[in-house]
Amino acid sequence: MKAIVKVRREPGGLEMRDLPQPTPKANEALIKIDKVAICGTDLHIYNWDAWSQHRVQTPRVIGHEFAGEIVATGAALKRFAVGDYVSGEGHLFCGVCQMCRTGQAHICEDWLGLGYDCDGAFAEYLTLPEVNLWKNDPAVPPEVAAIQDPLGNAVHAVFAADCVTKKVVVFGCGPVGLLAVTVLHAIGAAQVIALDKGNKYRLDLAKRVGATHVIDVNEVADVAAEIRKITGGKGADVVIEIAGSAASVRAAIESVHPGGDLVLLGLPSERVAFDISEEIVFKAIRIHGICGRHIYDTWYRMAGLLKNTNIKLQEIITHHFPFDEYEKGFQLMRQGNCGKVILDL
Repeated sequence: MKAIVKVRREPGGLEMRDLPQPTPKANEALIKIDKVAICGTDLHIYNWDAWSQHRVQTPRVIGHEFAGEIVATGAALKRFAVGDYVSGEGHLFCGVCQMCRTGQAHICEDWLGLGYDCDGAFAEYLTLPEVNLWKNDPAVPPEVAAIQDPLGNAVHAVFAADCVTKKVVVFGCGPVGLLAVTVLHAIGAAQVIALDKGNKYRLDLAKRVGATHVIDVNEVADVAAEIRKITGGKGADVVIEIAGSAASVRAAIESVHPGGDLVLLGLPSERVAFDISEEIVFKAIRIHGICGRHIYDTWYRMAGLLKNTNIKLQEIITHHFPFDEYEKGFQLMRQGNCGKVILDL
């Protein structure tokens, strides 16, 4: 089978290789991949940043956002069969640690990440344990089914706080930020204020998929003051930080009003200092850390949202490339003038 493999421990370093088709174990299904999407994690691996250098062993088949069809099953499978149209949860969890047994498998003590800790979905075939499979509604287009992993991140973040009829700020208009914006639009947030730094393409896209206001951080002197101005001087009920910079986390803390919620999904590369007493305790701010998807609550919420006609996912899927033209997709992701990028097998 053809697979996209990180072979060199340097920026770029991907090759299309011929690998043996995997054989499913007793508890696994063999999936013929139809669509895959390039994730921010894949871009980290492509750029070979500090996280990737520490985490990823090469050679490694990358990728974890996919949709496909089961073509073979192990003997122990009970709820999935050949012909099922599936996607999958990319956190491989043990099922027996304290976190897994208390409904928090997304932070399993021994979890592995598909496509970076073990070989992933950027291949013609993938094996995955039954417990990680998700059966898709046949009405969902495969390119939409393939982006449920990042959509799940956005859904997990949005539903961490009560956002319905509330004033909500989203820092960062990358693909997950854009997905959060359209989820907020679909569930009825009163205001959705989206921010990004100098990326007019993505700010315009945020407006099209549901943002009531957009702010280019490069064009305002005081981000928090601008948000207070839009929200009637009060600040936001909920602030969702996805940009992952120290400056945006600082601005997010300053933008949420007393008694509000701060939802943190972005990953700053440096430490962020703030005054716990004045900025958190005396303001009674609730802080939520978001890691992946809440297995499987988030997936069931997504299934409902995919039936909501107000969610604008196709607009966020901005580019398709043939599988063997993956380099074009990665270069486009590096430039940032895109939403989600799909590779078609």
